[in-house]
Amino acid sequence: MTLLKAARLKRFARPALIAAALAAAVSSAAHADQTLDKINSRHEIAVGVLIGGSPFGSLDPQTQQPRGINVDLANDIGKRLGVKVQLVSVQPSTRVQFLQQGKVDILIANMEYNPQRGEILEHVPTPYYRVGGTAITPKSSGVTKWEDLRGKPVCISQGSSYIRPVVEKYGAIPRAFPGASQSLLALRGGSCVAAVHDAAPLLYPLQQHDPEWRDYRTLQPELEPAPSVIWVRQGEKDTAAKLDAIVRDWHESGWLIDEEAKNGLTPASPALAEWHRQLPAEQ
Repeated sequence: MTLLKAARLKRFARPALIAAALAAAVSSAAHADQTLDKINSRHEIAVGVLIGGSPFGSLDPQTQQPRGINVDLANDIGKRLGVKVQLVSVQPSTRVQFLQQGKVDILIANMEYNPQRGEILEHVPTPYYRVGGTAITPKSSGVTKWEDLRGKPVCISQGSSYIRPVVEKYGAIPRAFPGASQSLLALRGGSCVAAVHDAAPLLYPLQQHDPEWRDYRTLQPELEPAPSVIWVRQGEKDTAAKLDAIVRDWHESGWLIDEEAKNGLTPASPALAEWHRQLPAEQ
């Protein structure tokens, strides 16, 4: 079963509850959830984005303005909703808090779906990307496979979904930092033997394009591949449904494939090609 189909199955789980909710909605006046109300009333959407120096989010060195896939997705959502976009920079350690406290309306922040997150937040059913983690380590470290991390210190972002598997599966000792930039700086300073972060959005491009990282290797296979989704507050199903239609159109039109190429993200994601073929057939 593909991740997209799994997401769709989850979306239609518990049919009795969903049917009851729909019946209640029909019996009362049509009314968007609180997030949509707020977006429409102020004509602006606040989007939490991760600006971590990757093709998904970075600062333009000339203009110091945010750029990348996360930023492009946020701006296109604003365009389709007919509202202005306020970009709010978030960190892995703060992004859930920012959403729950209402500092942002939605998150497009390289935050993959997992059951723990699904218990506290609502997510857009259709993923916009698929991401797994990898470890980057000096070629001189002797670390060539995940099992080599047992008992060794590993730099990682606070709140990362990779903390649990590197500890429980591979016995590494996590040293958590507010974000990837601090984690990678600590790795270069010798505070840990490896750093574990998203593969395609961050570590692959870093290794491929930055000469300072050519003496480092990344580990395979990718750790815990999971769908990247847009997150909203718990119970905000109207907002999730509105955004789902947008994400589906991104896939059907091939816009996300173009975005990936435009932002220099390599290797190309097989998931994007899969969803581009699959979605029209599921209408």
